[in-house]
Amino acid sequence: MVKPAQVEAPSDDKRWKIVVATMRRNGYRTDALIETLHAVQESFGYLEDEALAFVADSLSIAPSRVLGVATFYHFFQMKPAGDHICSVCTGTACYIKGAPEIIETVSQTYDVEVGGTTADGVLSLATVRCIGACGLAPAVVIDGAVAGNVQTDEIAARLDEVLQS
Repeated sequence: MVKPAQVEAPSDDKRWKIVVATMRRNGYRTDALIETLHAVQESFGYLEDEALAFVADSLSIAPSRVLGVATFYHFFQMKPAGDHICSVCTGTACYIKGAPEIIETVSQTYDVEVGGTTADGVLSLATVRCIGACGLAPAVVIDGAVAGNVQTDEIAARLDEVLQS
């Protein structure tokens, strides 16, 4: 396989070096697309149009394919997340034990839609299919920390505690 011509990073931002290193380590192969998108998201927090175009050019992949992969997988964010992220598990056990009510409570209390961020940029609300903590259902991940057996009437207090820290 022939390595594509070096594509110039969109800016002088040092985080692009991490992305380029990921592509280089994988030989600029098209099958490294998901790993490269992970590197972009880990570096910048989300996938913006400029980043998608850079990845497409660098890996010699059609921009529509890059966008298709980025929007297909729920892990990837297409807009900046809030300062704090609340992810509610919607796997079967969590769903049955109250995930929809938790989502509704967070949405109403903080005026945020699933997949969105509050107007002040402080809180993002997401759903995840399953976090593998079925014994803790319903489970919520707040800023990377798993909270189990979360009750609808306590979710706002848990979030308020995190938001005020």
